[in-house]
Amino acid sequence: MDLVLGIDGGGTGCRAALASATGDILGRGRGGPANIRTDLAGACENIVEAARLAFAEAGRDPALIGTAGAVLGLAGANVGDYKQRLQAMLPFRNSRIENDSLISLEGALGEHDGAIAALGTGTVYLARQKGHLRPVGGWGFQIGDLGSGARIGRDLLQETLLVHDKVHAGTPLADIMLERFNRDPSDIVEFTTAAKPGDYGAFAPMVFEHAAKGDALGQKLVERAVADVEETLAVFDLAPTERLCLLGGLAGLYAPLLSKRYRAIMHPPLQDALGGAVAMAARIFGKAGGGHG
Repeated sequence: MDLVLGIDGGGTGCRAALASATGDILGRGRGGPANIRTDLAGACENIVEAARLAFAEAGRDPALIGTAGAVLGLAGANVGDYKQRLQAMLPFRNSRIENDSLISLEGALGEHDGAIAALGTGTVYLARQKGHLRPVGGWGFQIGDLGSGARIGRDLLQETLLVHDKVHAGTPLADIMLERFNRDPSDIVEFTTAAKPGDYGAFAPMVFEHAAKGDALGQKLVERAVADVEETLAVFDLAPTERLCLLGGLAGLYAPLLSKRYRAIMHPPLQDALGGAVAMAARIFGKAGGGHG
């Protein structure tokens, strides 16, 4: 039987699924971080280990790893020459390395046309329409990622300082933030010197929560974020027959707030990113008889 692998890898870990040529999953495995930009050799090791574990769980000999065609969706695969370097290191029969957003789209939409909006600590959008792929965003919260958790958290800190300086009127949310930083603006500045995107993003759910209670600052930030998301989605000009899938940690908070046009075409994802990688692997290397990547 022809075997295919789907692999979903990122900075916190990677997941592998071994499947039949028709895409039926036989076994799964997990490995450590797979950030090919910060540790290429380590990422390769962890990817191979996850694949071996998937073989073992399926009751197959991990030594057969070299017979499988694999589709890997990896964060950062669209930057630099890391993709080409990793491809040369992998032991699989054939390897197709794609950006993680593509396997997310494959999993979420299946064969349907439409778009995904990944709304979490960062934001990234990808549409597939009549076979054409169009990515938008994903540039990091300092200069992009509008509507992301990190951007909302950063904007909240900015507004908190404006309230402290009496430029803007206070609200309960601003007061909570001032208390958190001992009512000392230098503590907020100090926080920003080492804060990572996830540290800013941790404040985002609280912003949505206070907006729902009528807090003026919370409402201002959420309305701005929703407008940013919709402005980006407008680029795709999605038809009523196309699908929109919201992914990521903030998806559930955004879903009821988007305008009727987008709510009408919103669908839950058909499967996750790993499922998308398996489906791609089966299509490319499985049923069609094993193309070359």
